[in-house]
Amino acid sequence: MIERRKQKEGWLMEASSGPKRKMEPGKPLATGSLNLRMFVGTWNVGGKSPHDGLNLRDWLKSPAPADIYVLGFQEIVPLNAGNVLGAEDNGPAVKWLSLIRQALNSNKNGQEVPQYYNNTAELKHSSSPQSDQQACIKPRLSFSDLLSLEDELGNEDFERLLNWNSKLSSSEEASPSPSCTSAGSPMQRHYCLAASKQMVGIFLCVWVRADLYKHISNLKVSCVGRGIMGYLGNKGSISISMTLHQTTFCFVCTHLTSGEKEGDEIRRNSDVSEILKKTRFSHSCRGLGQPLPPESILDHDKIIWLGDLNYRLAAGCGDTHELLKKNDWKALLKRDQLRIEQRAGRVFKGWEEGRIYFAPTYKYLNNSDNYVVQTSKSKEKRRTPAWCDRILWKGEGLKQMWYVRGESRFSDHRPVYSLFSVQINLSNSNLNKSNTSHKSGRYCPGRSSASSVLQSACMAKVQAEELLIIPRAQSYIHTAPRLP
Repeated sequence: MIERRKQKEGWLMEASSGPKRKMEPGKPLATGSLNLRMFVGTWNVGGKSPHDGLNLRDWLKSPAPADIYVLGFQEIVPLNAGNVLGAEDNGPAVKWLSLIRQALNSNKNGQEVPQYYNNTAELKHSSSPQSDQQACIKPRLSFSDLLSLEDELGNEDFERLLNWNSKLSSSEEASPSPSCTSAGSPMQRHYCLAASKQMVGIFLCVWVRADLYKHISNLKVSCVGRGIMGYLGNKGSISISMTLHQTTFCFVCTHLTSGEKEGDEIRRNSDVSEILKKTRFSHSCRGLGQPLPPESILDHDKIIWLGDLNYRLAAGCGDTHELLKKNDWKALLKRDQLRIEQRAGRVFKGWEEGRIYFAPTYKYLNNSDNYVVQTSKSKEKRRTPAWCDRILWKGEGLKQMWYVRGESRFSDHRPVYSLFSVQINLSNSNLNKSNTSHKSGRYCPGRSSASSVLQSACMAKVQAEELLIIPRAQSYIHTAPRLP
């Protein structure tokens, strides 16, 4: 009995000591990878609190149901002195969480999937930005388009798309197949809130498929203020760090310095540099034999940077308005400050961004499809349209499937979103998942009503190391919105 116990203890020590693990008899070590889909969205909502009837399903639908949703907002509260210097208003954050939960877990989720596949395929092969904005979308996918999507989809999703495409061969209308919304469809999944954090008007939340929830560990949050006096939270970043199986992720939601005066792009570059330098994830302990989790943004395997980056069009372009009227995005993008600064190596060196086929996302008249600059009668401050809202990424195993904007008139910005194919490392996950899930004490609740959003939000708590000037005793706070 004693000898048997020693053998068992010896195996456990080796099993937690890193790469030199012995396999448990009858349970081969997992050494493969898992391909997931991740939806990333960013939206500056202009200081407006969402109303109960706001439809987020049009924003959250994608070519295929995602496994992870990363949603970042800017200006969820007005950026006035009361909100910047006073107590944080968590009311809008709670409303956004409730609406997102309803949209993700509604039976209508994913009902128009085929139409979005079609949009993606057309964007890949269109010859000009103008055709992407104005030309009619062909309802049926070509054989080559179908093959390009096969690797990104599961077998059932791909077969459903094939069936839908064949039905459209004799039809001229691109209506979705009824089978996409049938009961029990794999597209109708349940999602849990993994983490959320607010800093004044910036708000970031991460939702994951229910069965993936138990495989998440090392959730940490870091905030960097870059606003008034260089450190207040009206501008800056929220970063969420997490480990899924054996792959580390960092999601950085930012609202950078505004303005279109000459030299403002330098201040935005400085914001990025300071965020990268000051963002730190503190880890007081680690599991036996486990590597230390990432401490900085660039330490992670996969990084997504999203938000209102506020980069504008370079000044001194007299024909900007003519190019805007022609929807000549390609010509306008040559003057995009972010691309200019990135090419010069002054910001986001080594980062990637997808090709932009959509119109500038800022600044629109209230409840209108017209830019502020398009009317001389507007009392709004004149702004040259620009691609302020962006999504960038860094790391191997990330492949962007699409990059588009939404058309909601809710604010003076249009939302932007992207879908990624993500390769997850499964090595050694079987040996570690019991430890990570039990130690974290987290669990995913069953299907819940919208009224339970406050309770479920409180289940997704992570510790936050705030990089603001606040007392040390207050620096460790929960990321779930606080009750009023």
